Amino acid sequence: MAPNLRQQLSSLTVTDIDHEDQRIRCALLGCGMMGQEHISYIMGYSRDIRIDFLCDPYEGSLQKAQTIMQEFAAQGDPMTPSHTAPLLLQDEQDLLKYADAIDLLVIASPNYLHTPTLLKWGQHDLTILVEKPVAVSQKQHDELLKASQQWKARVWVAMEYRYIPAIAKLLSLIPEIGDLKMVTIRENRYPFLHKIGKWNRDREKTGDTLVEKCCHFFDLFRLITGQEAVLPKVRALAQRGLNYQDEDSEYETPIIDSAYVTMPFRTNEGAPDKQWSSTIGCLELCMFSEGSRHQEEIIVTGTKGRLEAYLPENKVYFFERPCHEKWKDRSIPPPPESIRRHVFDCSNVREVHSIDNEIPTHGGYHYSSTAIEWYHLLQEIKRYRETGEFQAHVSCLDGLRAVQMGIEATAKLVNELEDES
Repeated sequence: MAPNLRQQLSSLTVTDIDHEDQRIRCALLGCGMMGQEHISYIMGYSRDIRIDFLCDPYEGSLQKAQTIMQEFAAQGDPMTPSHTAPLLLQDEQDLLKYADAIDLLVIASPNYLHTPTLLKWGQHDLTILVEKPVAVSQKQHDELLKASQQWKARVWVAMEYRYIPAIAKLLSLIPEIGDLKMVTIRENRYPFLHKIGKWNRDREKTGDTLVEKCCHFFDLFRLITGQEAVLPKVRALAQRGLNYQDEDSEYETPIIDSAYVTMPFRTNEGAPDKQWSSTIGCLELCMFSEGSRHQEEIIVTGTKGRLEAYLPENKVYFFERPCHEKWKDRSIPPPPESIRRHVFDCSNVREVHSIDNEIPTHGGYHYSSTAIEWYHLLQEIKRYRETGEFQAHVSCLDGLRAVQMGIEATAKLVNELEDES
């Protein structure tokens, strides 16, 4: 351990924390890439929240997190109350000793640690922002589902894709397109980045790609349709081993690099049990498509129209189907003027989300959506302090249902060798 870090660990104690400061007291467990993104936005809301603890077993991550804090503090609001440097810890058990001095815990550790951490911290009276996925296996899913019913903690799952401006705009326009019939989500991207210890190459630690990466998209399917997938009818095709061939690997079975997943959704309550048509969804994932024009595409088609959201273009296209008056001759395709087309530029984050306050919008890796996630989370924590009521936008159950869809899709791969026997 470097001398400066060792000195800080030995000299700082919880008594160094200013208890007169009424800002939300935050601890970060995990200071890698996603933890660092959270830090950058926390610093942007420093009038409301402060970072008292940083915890990560790797000194390099702790030092990088400190550097980010210093950089954003230098750019911050001069009216923000001053605050001493956070206490640095390298063991979660040491952080747990300070549970009573923490209002908000951010869990940004590797995937497989999310469930064990939630099981420890859920018994405490605090708010938890936990990165996705909340679980990586059916066993973890079941443990979490059972334990969460008895928790004192208020859990919010970090599904920042919900707040990406173009996706938020698409969600607001869904009532305009009639009854939803088809939802397609496509991600064309680069392979998984390097993580410490290459834990994201291990299926046991990630839940595999359809859980690790695609729980975001399964969450969006649920949000867009307002329905649940019919899990026994989920089907998937996938390919493995196309990426990371130049890396030394200890794993006999590589993680999924590309996939198609199809799923039907349950009709709304009160609808007939059998209908000739209901909502169907398709996920397409390709993780060897660097430089694609669109990294994410979300297409929602209803009986009256169609919505298309594209990223990083950050625009939404709305097409209204022609009525009979405008397309009278059905022996020929509809004339172009019969189809109404609207384009929405979603580059103004505050405008899309109807937020009057100034918010940090330096971007991060998710089109400023993490800033919106933090805005709503902080508003909810303030509301809890005033009224005792807290409503997570993405509950632990929401997170578990998205994970379950990924687990089910992985189990239903129809082209895996073990399924052919």
